[in-house]
Amino acid sequence: MNQKFDVVVIGNVGIDTNVYGNYIDFTAESNFSENIDCIGQAGGYASLGYSQLGKKAAFIGYVGDDFSGEFIRKEFARNGIDTTAMFIDPMGTSRSVNFMYRDGCRKGFYDGKAHIHLKPDLDVCKAVLAGAKLAHFHIPNWARLLLPIAKDLGVPIACDIQDVVREDDPYRQDFIRYADVLFFSSANHKDPSPLMHLFLKDNPERIVIAGMGAQGCKVLTRSSEEHYAALQMESPVIDTNGAGDSLAVGFLSSFVLDKHSLRDSVHRGQIAARYKCSQKASSSNLITMPKLEEYFRKN
Repeated sequence: MNQKFDVVVIGNVGIDTNVYGNYIDFTAESNFSENIDCIGQAGGYASLGYSQLGKKAAFIGYVGDDFSGEFIRKEFARNGIDTTAMFIDPMGTSRSVNFMYRDGCRKGFYDGKAHIHLKPDLDVCKAVLAGAKLAHFHIPNWARLLLPIAKDLGVPIACDIQDVVREDDPYRQDFIRYADVLFFSSANHKDPSPLMHLFLKDNPERIVIAGMGAQGCKVLTRSSEEHYAALQMESPVIDTNGAGDSLAVGFLSSFVLDKHSLRDSVHRGQIAARYKCSQKASSSNLITMPKLEEYFRKN
């Protein structure tokens, strides 16, 4: 494969069903709500996010041989995302159902289908990764098989370990060890700083970024630790699905691919995340580069 990519996204993609209601009564048999489907999950939001920013993206992952999988393939193709390494999960396309609160937060139910047991074609994956400027990993079980391949190819590795609870979580150790840039959600930590320092200890050259929702984010490097307050925008927060993915995409596009400063890159990532939070059940209306530049000038 001669085609080279700005970024290769490795992770799960599927269909999200988001359920919006002013009040959901779980004691009642039925509720009236607004139910919206969209392409979602970390691999979906990240791939579409890079595409919207004008980056040449490829995706490595799985969909089912079903209606949802075919829809995702067509939407990725329409957005210019390479699907050479989009394989078939025999259990079908992964799904999420998210019950949405009025503040935009969620209670999610995730069906990752066969990701624990799948084994991708490593030769195909290596051909896609070769020459990429960035490999953006999420944490389906099969993805760990590609970490040493990306490392051997010299591709910078970013990993999002999501809502990690403790630093010695055995499932996440491979992703932590290989990451040049490590993202995680602080949903399980009132103060993510102690965990961030543990993650920096084994690789002082690593950048560690903790998303803190309405409290903004923290960024730790060998030389500094800084808290960035959440951005205020005119549009309300209505849906936080994909916000962490947008933070990562905005930061990595800016810092790794476009060579902006660390501070500016964090700010641009925050803009991408906050913009996503104003979109209801939409991975097809993520921030574009002109819009990102506009908000960056304003903020």
